[in-house]
Amino acid sequence: MRSMPSPRLIWFRQDLRLADNPALAAAGDGPILPVYVLDEAAAGRWAPGGAARWWLHHSLAALGEALAARGAPLLLARGRAETVIPALADAVGADEVMAGRLYDPWARERDARVAEALGAAGRRLTLLPSALLHDPAELRSGSGKPYAVYGPFAKALRARGEPPAPLPAPDRLRGVPHPAGGEALAALRLLPQPPEPDWAAEFGTLWTPGEAGAAARLARFLAGPVRSYAEGRNLPAIEGSSGLSPHLHWGEVSPRQVWQAVRAALPEGLDAAWPFLSELVWRDFSYHLLWHRPELPEAPLKPRFADFPWDPDAALLRAWQRGRTGYPIVDAGMRQLWRLGWMHNRVRMIAASLLVKQLQQPWQDGAAWFWDTLVDADLAANSASWQWVAGSGTDAAPYFRIFNPVLQGEKFDPEGRYVRRFLPELARLPDRWLHHPWDAPEAVLQEAGVALDRDYPRPVVTPEAGRQRALAALATLRGRAEAS
Repeated sequence: MRSMPSPRLIWFRQDLRLADNPALAAAGDGPILPVYVLDEAAAGRWAPGGAARWWLHHSLAALGEALAARGAPLLLARGRAETVIPALADAVGADEVMAGRLYDPWARERDARVAEALGAAGRRLTLLPSALLHDPAELRSGSGKPYAVYGPFAKALRARGEPPAPLPAPDRLRGVPHPAGGEALAALRLLPQPPEPDWAAEFGTLWTPGEAGAAARLARFLAGPVRSYAEGRNLPAIEGSSGLSPHLHWGEVSPRQVWQAVRAALPEGLDAAWPFLSELVWRDFSYHLLWHRPELPEAPLKPRFADFPWDPDAALLRAWQRGRTGYPIVDAGMRQLWRLGWMHNRVRMIAASLLVKQLQQPWQDGAAWFWDTLVDADLAANSASWQWVAGSGTDAAPYFRIFNPVLQGEKFDPEGRYVRRFLPELARLPDRWLHHPWDAPEAVLQEAGVALDRDYPRPVVTPEAGRQRALAALATLRGRAEAS
């Protein structure tokens, strides 16, 4: 007589989907207990920020509905995973806990503690790759070292050929009765809590968290923007990018699924699809850096930048955060970020460059603000991108590459549609003056109903003064390096 297989715990983390979920697929038709544990203590300062918590709430709701519809409702819990997971495994008699592998340093440490606690009770933790195209520990340069430069990394990854085909979603699941101790979703308090204002009120106008929302977003991208992605991704006034970053971060769609779908939509060949697929490769590269250089989120990867002469200024940082720098393209981006939990990637680079170069504020302060306000806040991508802008990464834009926010605005938002959407106080200014209103004649300002300093600030630093300040800081850094 065949014995009944023991239940398995399926521990969901950043793989909040049913399709192409290796842990779920590996469980087969055996009984399972799907679990999500909110473990903020282990994450510490890298626990999800405010905007990401909003996303997580709605993503868990969607996942819970999808699992319940297939026969295995999701159990929500809060607490230390190394305590909660072994207790749940014991309660249902599970010999194995299966989960998608995570790569953040705190998560790796937490998973080691969970594995140890399970092992002490004769159980095991099995981690399966689900979040990336390739495991970051696998790719090595010809000398056997981790890659430090994106170009060779991308070449090596591309040489590996197409990633494996995505796994199908299960039609049915065999759930087990929930043990005591589960939480209601509302009890996790992931949404803005009264008397806090509902700063996420507009998020739902742009985003639909969950696996179905990810599929709809991907389909929308494939129906149009993907073919003109190389040019459209730089234009913030149009829907030229995919909008998939939060769905990828939370694992509502896998990079393998996106890769396969884009390749099918552009059958001309890999070169035709590469402008977008290279973004997935950059994401893998960011995780490659984080895996091999766990200091990435906090310390410069180029050691000499540890002596960079930053000039922290709370007022300047606050002006940047609130979209009051006096540079319309930057301020429009920062206000988009606050209202919608997301900012166009080109504008992210312009805004970040202004903060760390012309304003001389530490890149870590900018990264921390993005961490709290982005629905797609991702430790690897956020950290690698800020270090790229700051010039302190292993593969970074040189520090002397200083974006002029006026010229950037005129180049990428020439008709001012993006700026006018998020800075309505400047909406009536002619295109000629929109990106540098302080230069507009007084008569033009009056006709547009703009009073500088009252309706919109003058620049916190002029373009030329900001550039000179940045170059002076670089000269100081070089002097310190030569003297050491």
